[in-house]
Amino acid sequence: MITLALMEDSAPRPAPQAITTANPADRPVYVIGGGPGGLATAYALRAQGIRAVVVEKADGVGASWRRHYDRLHLHTTRRLSALPGLKMPRRFGRWVAREDVVRYLEKYAEVHELEIVTGVEVTRVERTPDGTGWLLRATGGRELVGAAVVVATGYNHTPHLPDWPGRATFTGDLTHASGYRSGKDYAGRDVLVVGVGNTGAEIAVDLVESGAARVRLSVRTAPHIVRRSTAGWAAQYTAILVRRLPVRLVDRLARPMARLSVPDLSAHGLPRPDTGLYSRVKDGAIPVQDVGLIDAVRKGQVEIVAAVAEFADASENSVKDGGTVLLADGSRISPDAVVAATGYVRALEGLVGHLGVLDERGRPVAHGARPPKDTPGLYFTGFTTPISGTLRELAIDAERIAKAVRRQLR
Repeated sequence: MITLALMEDSAPRPAPQAITTANPADRPVYVIGGGPGGLATAYALRAQGIRAVVVEKADGVGASWRRHYDRLHLHTTRRLSALPGLKMPRRFGRWVAREDVVRYLEKYAEVHELEIVTGVEVTRVERTPDGTGWLLRATGGRELVGAAVVVATGYNHTPHLPDWPGRATFTGDLTHASGYRSGKDYAGRDVLVVGVGNTGAEIAVDLVESGAARVRLSVRTAPHIVRRSTAGWAAQYTAILVRRLPVRLVDRLARPMARLSVPDLSAHGLPRPDTGLYSRVKDGAIPVQDVGLIDAVRKGQVEIVAAVAEFADASENSVKDGGTVLLADGSRISPDAVVAATGYVRALEGLVGHLGVLDERGRPVAHGARPPKDTPGLYFTGFTTPISGTLRELAIDAERIAKAVRRQLR
């Protein structure tokens, strides 16, 4: 059995060789992942009187938040980003910084005395042979038997780097955004940022503010851009109000709002999107929250260029030693460095792919309190991109999942 994993110094303790119980009634619920979704669900289960054990492969909670770039702040308000049972401190400000999110998650686990095992990775989830529970196979030959399983390994799990032609032999400075920490590392350099999601947009602004000599932003599809806050009214408030409305209606309402709040950047290479804002969200594309991109583009500090087509090594025609980048419009550029803000994959195939619970894009077919068909007791949280705020929806999901597990165990 596991003793309390978070003691006075809040340092998670390692797992024993195996965590098993013979009596199905005594089995814990295992939560895979020690990020916000996993911690919130563990707390909600405890509140329902259910023993929950969080299994985290990293050395501490909030591992993905520890790896994010330094400039990152939440795009959702502090009050609407707290997890169940603990408010975020007012001193964090309205838009909470990355390092404060990490502090909050550590405190959350400590205050609620959550049972957490670190340094153990669950590699496969199966039904127990007798069909009464779930068997988790983990590193070190561990076999963990639980009454139910909540998969909370996160939306941003494994960095995705497109297989561009020439990428494998490219000798230039190419880094995925997961490895980017600060624009100070690129001061005085010519940098190409690939991808105009929230990460790419914010990294581009960070590079400008940190003194990069030139910043170009490669865009494949023009994004919807919204103001994070207008006259004190957070974009998240509007998102919560419209999230239950029909998609087409929200698309129509968003068009005039965008024209009033966001200038036309077509002359700078960023035309207004030809598809609806909420339609994009339902397909997994969250609008870009403006944290300086609009002004940087209008001032020419961030130059918009076409999508990347391929990479090439340095040649006689290259002005830089590292190599060149061929863009979709046929132009060639030779930046000092390339930062690929090209997203992440869920990487759930090895864990649960054999259970038939993933769609063609590798995403869970069911989410929250509703388990996939024919897999009672298997739940997923944190694998959607809700317009109303990820942390807010994780908190809601946690309590719903806990109630569903309680009903199941009864």
